[in-house]
Amino acid sequence: MSTPPVTLMVSRRAAHGRYQDLLAWLHEGEQLATDFPGYLGSGILAPPRDGDEFQIIFRFSNEPTLHAWEHSASRRAWLQRGNGLFERPIEARVSGIEDWFGTNMVQKPPRWKQAVAIWLAFFPVSLAFNLLFGHWLAALDLLPRVLLSTLALTPVMVYLFIPLSTRLLAGWLQPTPATAGALRSR
Repeated sequence: MSTPPVTLMVSRRAAHGRYQDLLAWLHEGEQLATDFPGYLGSGILAPPRDGDEFQIIFRFSNEPTLHAWEHSASRRAWLQRGNGLFERPIEARVSGIEDWFGTNMVQKPPRWKQAVAIWLAFFPVSLAFNLLFGHWLAALDLLPRVLLSTLALTPVMVYLFIPLSTRLLAGWLQPTPATAGALRSR
């Protein structure tokens, strides 16, 4: 039985005046991870224009490969070089789609809201893909056409557009502050 891929999501708030230094350091960490067995990809989500909290995502084929990277000497050295660039990090391990909606939320949104957020990311990307490549794919039978389109779109959706959609829709997906406070006090 194979184990599912695992994602490490880390939030790091830039120390005062260290925004660009932190960004360069995060890119260095991404590059470092590419050399490790089981590495599937990573990404950095920059903060909104008036913010200073970066999200960095590392994805590995399973828990043991992530563990090996996390406890490696090269990662420890990289973390040491980052001292002073950020305030205390927040880390979360996730697997599966639902965790895109639950890392910083008091309560996960209902499944129908999750479905809407995914659809709002998927529809325009799928439409653009078909407009750009549909004429080449039209000559193929159904199975190879769907195979090629899903091979091309899945990584783009998982690493870029679904996280972007959930970030842009965060206010709608998350409870209001008054509701969140009431939920915490229960």
